[in-house]
Amino acid sequence: MVDADRTFVIVGGGLAGAKAAETLRAEGFNGRVILIGDEREHPYERPPLSKGFLSGKEERDGVFVHEPGWYAQNDIELHLGQTVTAIDREARTVRLGDGTVIGYDKLLLATGSEPRRLEIPGTDLAGVHHLRRLAHSERLRNTLKALGRDNGHLVIAGAGWIGLEVAAAARGYGAEVTVVEPEQTPLHQVIGPELGQIFTELHAEHGVRFHFGARLTEIVGQDGMVLAARTDDGEEHPAHDVLAAIGAAPRTALAE
Repeated sequence: MVDADRTFVIVGGGLAGAKAAETLRAEGFNGRVILIGDEREHPYERPPLSKGFLSGKEERDGVFVHEPGWYAQNDIELHLGQTVTAIDREARTVRLGDGTVIGYDKLLLATGSEPRRLEIPGTDLAGVHHLRRLAHSERLRNTLKALGRDNGHLVIAGAGWIGLEVAAAARGYGAEVTVVEPEQTPLHQVIGPELGQIFTELHAEHGVRFHFGARLTEIVGQDGMVLAARTDDGEEHPAHDVLAAIGAAPRTALAE
């Protein structure tokens, strides 16, 4: 058939990449489909990482887009744990981090986004977290369990969806939670102050403390561990762990 000798390369092992591979086969493409992901995990969905999986209500296997055997059954070639370091558009090739060069007829970039980083002192401490990958969620889930067991404190920078969902999960484990947010309500730019106030009250009823109108300026630690988080209005919050939930930025470096 017309597609048999053609190669479609997908860069990105998330939901978009996995569904693109699925759609190619569903629409009858019978050439090579090569999916490249920089994680060693099979493609998975990210919403459970701050919801069901993080809270312990969903098993690890439930986050994956397809069963592991689906890829072989549909003749999808996987290159997991590999980054694409360069694209040669004239030669129609991509180069992997291990030096492998793969040719393509069509190329899809589905590289997603990365969490924005806190650019303040103390972010190199062991108890500072970001949430974007399955490994992050596994680590954070274990942390929340320990905080709940030991009456520990979690400070969350950002009252967006991720910050609120992690706050809810942390309270479910019994951890003390303080959310620091520069706006006056959660999700202020997304849903506005009236609905934001409803979210404030809902989470406050479950024991979440909010510190609005402030930003983190420093994470204080000792012997490599977090002790407290300071804000630009002079407050200091006790903390054993800190989560940066200040949004995400598109991963555009490869495309650029």
